[in-house]
Amino acid sequence: MSRIISVVNQKGGVGKTTTSVNLASALSDMGHFVLLVDMDPQGNATSGLGFPKEQVSHGVYEVLANQKKLQDVIVNGPHEGLRILPSTANLAGASIELVDVEEREHQLRNLLEQAAHGYDYIIIDCPPSLGLLTVNSLVAADEILIPVQAEYYALEGLGQLLETIGLLKEHIKPEMNILGAVITMFDKRTRLSEEVLNELYKFFPNNIFRSVIPRNVRLAEAPSFGQSIFHYDPRGKGAKAYKRLAREIAGG
Repeated sequence: MSRIISVVNQKGGVGKTTTSVNLASALSDMGHFVLLVDMDPQGNATSGLGFPKEQVSHGVYEVLANQKKLQDVIVNGPHEGLRILPSTANLAGASIELVDVEEREHQLRNLLEQAAHGYDYIIIDCPPSLGLLTVNSLVAADEILIPVQAEYYALEGLGQLLETIGLLKEHIKPEMNILGAVITMFDKRTRLSEEVLNELYKFFPNNIFRSVIPRNVRLAEAPSFGQSIFHYDPRGKGAKAYKRLAREIAGG
């Protein structure tokens, strides 16, 4: 069975989608079969791998709404072994539509059970909120990866996220584990980045990845070209950092 990892942080702009896209790409480049699930209605993971939003007519919402079958919606990604379950703008309405559905927190989990046997990893890119789409993404996962930006306000809301994960673990999915936190947008030249890293150890004393993602212009540019960092700047610092993170996760 596949390892299902949700990449989550309700704070926007922390490198969550960048991490989802490049981790999935790195794992597939290592020879694994990977499914990237875009659970963000903004569809940035989808467009960031070469599928512009205006060209994607069906996605995870249409499968959740029983309008399409899963196998008819999954598309081949730009890396060998990488598949994408894309997002469309329709997904924004799912939070409201799921409210009255029985076992609404389990809808994505039930959906991914159909595909789990075909992949080594399923990476879920969560929306920047703690709403029903994120709750579905957390319940569907075996492990939670939390990108944390190396900036002053980075730890804001982290306690709330951990509390939500704790409640889900207590009441819905006891086997859910926090895989760890990964530092993103790290600038070793600034004292602030070091201070954030030290503070983060208080939240995750044993769960911070050694791989640190640097602040890097090429990482920021790659999505606008619809490419992972491994196609856009394969020899750069960003590619090397995400390759190290993928190796660390695969070896863990």
